[in-house]
Amino acid sequence: MKAKYRFILAIGVLGLLMTGPFVLTAILLFVDAKEAERSALIELLVPRLPLGATITIMGFVLGMVVLRGLFQQYVHGLSRMAETLRLMLGANRNFRVTSDGPLEVREFARAANDLAQQRDELLNDVEAQIARAKATVEEEKNRLAALMSELTLGVIVCNLDGRVLLYNNRARLQFKALSQGPTSMSGGALIGLGRSIFSILERGQIVHSLDIIRNRLDKSRADASAHFITTTRNGQLIRAQIAPVLASRAATDGVDDPDDQLSISGYVLTIENITRNFEREAERDQVLQSLTDGTRAALGNLRAAVETLIDTPDMEAEYRDRFTRVIADEAEAMSQRLEATMSRFADSLKTRWPLEDVLGIDILAAASQRISDRIALPVKNEDIDESVWMRVDSFSLIQAITFLAARMQEHHAIRELRMRLSTEGKMAFVDLIWSGAPVSSETLYAWELEPMNVGADTSPLTLRDVIDRHGGEIWYQREKNAHRAYFRLVLPVAETPTMETDEQTAQVRRNSRPEYYDFDLFAALGAESGLDRKLTDLVYSIFDTETTGLEPSNGDEIIQIGAVRAVNNRMLRQEVFDQIIDPGIPLKPAGIPIHGITEDMVRGQPTLDVVLPSFHEFCAETVLVAHNAAFDMRFLQIKESSLGLRFNQPVLDTLLLSAVIHPNQEAHSLESIAQRMGVNVVGRHTALGDAFVTGEIFLKMIPLLAEQNIHTLRQALEASQKTYYARVTY
Repeated sequence: MKAKYRFILAIGVLGLLMTGPFVLTAILLFVDAKEAERSALIELLVPRLPLGATITIMGFVLGMVVLRGLFQQYVHGLSRMAETLRLMLGANRNFRVTSDGPLEVREFARAANDLAQQRDELLNDVEAQIARAKATVEEEKNRLAALMSELTLGVIVCNLDGRVLLYNNRARLQFKALSQGPTSMSGGALIGLGRSIFSILERGQIVHSLDIIRNRLDKSRADASAHFITTTRNGQLIRAQIAPVLASRAATDGVDDPDDQLSISGYVLTIENITRNFEREAERDQVLQSLTDGTRAALGNLRAAVETLIDTPDMEAEYRDRFTRVIADEAEAMSQRLEATMSRFADSLKTRWPLEDVLGIDILAAASQRISDRIALPVKNEDIDESVWMRVDSFSLIQAITFLAARMQEHHAIRELRMRLSTEGKMAFVDLIWSGAPVSSETLYAWELEPMNVGADTSPLTLRDVIDRHGGEIWYQREKNAHRAYFRLVLPVAETPTMETDEQTAQVRRNSRPEYYDFDLFAALGAESGLDRKLTDLVYSIFDTETTGLEPSNGDEIIQIGAVRAVNNRMLRQEVFDQIIDPGIPLKPAGIPIHGITEDMVRGQPTLDVVLPSFHEFCAETVLVAHNAAFDMRFLQIKESSLGLRFNQPVLDTLLLSAVIHPNQEAHSLESIAQRMGVNVVGRHTALGDAFVTGEIFLKMIPLLAEQNIHTLRQALEASQKTYYARVTY
């Protein structure tokens, strides 16, 4: 029985104890007395009944007040203290019991705080020893994470169920670029820990490849891998190589077998987008086909005309002129057709030399060092645009710059070379500037065609080869006012790496190591959110919304959605969804200071009918978690019918769970819960910031729920619905 009900029962018993003896005595006296005595007793008692009743009621009320005060000080105060002690034992070790109430309770609180301090010192010592023991393993994990994140090839590791256990940054960027529409726009890529690879790649091809690998393993073949090419949903071509992750059957089944054999416990996918390569090959084939079809007839006419002229040496002048014009016309037509074809497919016909994206300032720094080492010519920079990325062959370009500097020093005795870097459109300009004698066009032309030899360094390439390799140009210009001249190398600009647009998201990511792997997930990880599955085994999408107001049924709209995924009891801060939305209605001035989103920020952003399907895909096969989830879910549910979506997965509410865990606490706001559980509130009243805070709170709630014998999703949902706050609707 709850303490509150015991208190009510105690008051009832007290009332009976206070009034019962008087009533019983009066009844006994009245029954045993004679008629005359009864009359005298009535005459004696009736005038005094109001006074007696008043004294009895006052005494009863006074007793209730005293008992209620004692209840608040001892019973309720000790219950609240018990919740605080559980917090110290679990979610927030730094939390301490407040020393208030009567002397005995304060003494108990001080003793509890002293014990907590001693416990913390012991735990700190144990944790320090564990940390030292795990240092080597953690270092190896960090090395693996760094290695995987820097690979230029996309790598994904999956278990046999197709659940992603590891992926590197290149794979994330590739699939993010391949995602359709707002999924990539909003920051949520389809790839993620615990997600199914079959949502991106065709299941049948992977299963078929694994069958090939098993067959090769059974035959003890060394090439236990397979390749396939597939298309994504937006038509991109992907080349994939799949290799097995082998484990002993004893390790897999937990059985000690002396004749143990290896079995496949997962697989490694390496992926490469070959769409552009395929398109270039198709364009080259089209060039050959165009040249073949376009010149066959012309060559036939030319051959016939030439043979006729050869076979008829005494042909009349008029006929000879006619055949000569045929030859001239066909040759001119072939020339025009060839030039048109070469112009149309110029990009495809350039030398296929591997170019890489390089930061322009790095190229200039390397070239300056090489010039200083080879020819001892001072080099200075001026007007450098440090944000320029170029797509170049670094080695040959540095050779070309060094070659030009050497020729200038040799033939024009320059004392200093200055370099400048700028950009315009899709072109980057590298300028080599000097003061002194100008260079003639004939000299530059000669330099372009000679091998780039500088001292002991030799190269078969010419300056023109390097320029053509990049599809660029070299110009010679003079600055007459400054009495200077310069060579300008025109080179292709690379696409600047995408930067985070949201400073809150960027800040959170800068402060955390990318979590692209979790080998604990090699055990079968089901994606379904079965109600009887343990809370520790589920995958969660923790989300929050910012809105124009608090009345979804009266026209208020969502203006921002933020979400983060949680897998294996940790938040994946790299796997987020964050999107501002144009609500299509004016923002309420009163709400702008709260969420900080202005009219200018929502103008031009995608509307909810574009963003919501993307968010629905982001949180598929997960349990939704939010604070005061009824509010956020109401906004989503109103749009379900018009968009053909259903958010039918289970929903957990940290507001209700807080009332389950701490029923004696008066405040259950996000800030209050965060303070109780020792969670730092960062980015409050931004959708993604609130989602992060909610996620940290929720993960700390799971062990506290377990202490109350709430282990499964069904138990958490049922306990939530029994709380007072579950009655609130929107």
